[in-house]
This record gives sequence, structure tokens and C-alpha cells, in this order.
Amino acid sequence: MENSLDVRVVSIDLIEPNENQPRTKFDERDLRELMQSIVEKGIIQPLVVKPIGDKFQIIAGERRFRAARMAALKEVPVLVKNVSEQVEYEIALIENVQRSDLNVMELAVAYQSLMDEFDLSAEDIAVKIGKSRSMVANTVRLNQLSCYAQEKLYQEVINFGHAKAILSIKDKVLQDELVDEVIQYSMNVRDTEQRAKYIGKGTSKRNKGGAGLSPFYREAQETLQEVLGTKVTVFAPNKKGKIEIEYYSDEELEQILEIIKR
Repeated sequence: MENSLDVRVVSIDLIEPNENQPRTKFDERDLRELMQSIVEKGIIQPLVVKPIGDKFQIIAGERRFRAARMAALKEVPVLVKNVSEQVEYEIALIENVQRSDLNVMELAVAYQSLMDEFDLSAEDIAVKIGKSRSMVANTVRLNQLSCYAQEKLYQEVINFGHAKAILSIKDKVLQDELVDEVIQYSMNVRDTEQRAKYIGKGTSKRNKGGAGLSPFYREAQETLQEVLGTKVTVFAPNKKGKIEIEYYSDEELEQILEIIKR
């Protein structure tokens, strides 16, 4: 494989972003701070690019490229490398990982891409980026989250700990419901883990009890939830059943008790 190096200054108009690079989010405030630094000190570290015809495609340094455009620079320093597609992707991933710039969900997608496109294992990736195999494997598992849960993880509305707990639930609809509960009640990771265990047990009970609730029990469950203002689960495998009322703070429990007393 050819791996020649060439440092030069080129017109910024000749540089194109790489749509396959791992990073998908760019914080506007962060870019403006970088732009100000570039205005004052210039671009200290060249962009890493590869030649594509008469132009260049970014391998690493898209933040610098975007900030340079914001600063209205006409030319930028680049390090030109002739590398394979796999090495190109690895360089972009490693740069972002080392700077801790990638969101954990972005990492999960990036790791999965390396596995799928280049037949790499979690251990192969771990060696390349200097992480443990278990960390890579646990991060890749995030791709098994529902689309809604992945979106909230991208947005950093929930964190890695929440996501790991949510992953213990296989049903995507129930995953979505737990995500909403985490957000609504500002649940910490420990609370989320306990809630996930409860949901898992409840799912098992419902599966043993038959195919869902009858219209009567479903209406009763919805009425109780509306009156009490919290999640209520009716278990009705036969005429003798159970009602579970959930609360997430002492204050909420007091409100439920007041409603029942009235």
C-alpha cells in the first residue's frame, strides 16, 4: 500500500468533506471558539487529506476545515496521504477518539462500520484505538437500541449508563417507554437499572398470563393511570389479578395517597 506524505498549502475551495467520517455533530459554539483561535494564531495542525482527482478529501480535521471557512481563510495547510479506505476511516476515528470528540452513539456506529466493511473484530478495533475489548463490545451493543433511544443518546438526553440499562429490555416499544420515563422523571442510572429489571419481570409475567389485557382490564388500567397521574399496570391472567402503582419520589407518593383518600 502506498503511504507517501506530502505537506503543502492549498486553496480551501479544493477541499471536500468526507461524508463517511465518524463525526456527525459539530457544536456551533465550539466551532466559533476554534475559528477565533484560527484568526489569532492560524491553523497549527494541518488537515489530513487524500487526493481525489484535482481536489482533496478530508481524512481528519473537518472541525478545522469548518472553522477555517467561518474565518474566511483562502488557503489552509494540509498533509496529503495516499491511503486505503480502511486506513482513512481508522485515522479519522482515532483522531476523534483521542480528542474525546465523538458522542458514544457515534462511536457505536463507527465501530460497527469497521466491523461490517472491513471484517474487524471488537478486539481488532480495541488494539487500533487503545481501548479495552469489552469497552468496544459494549459500545457496539448500543446499535441494538431502538431508533428513538439512539436518537436521545445522540442528543445526549440520556447517557451511556442509561443506555446500557435500557438494552437489557429486548422489546423496542418498552425501550422507548423507559426512555420517556428517564427523561420525564430525571432518573439516574441506578433508578433506570431497577426500572429495567422491573419491566423485564413484568413482561415475563404478562407472557405467562396470556395474550395481553382484555378491553375491560385495559380500560381499567387507563382509567387508573388518568386518575392517579402515574404509570399503573394491571396484571390479569384470570379473574384474580394484581394492580401495581408506580411512583418516583416521596412527593409523588404523597400525591397518590391524597387522591386515593379523596
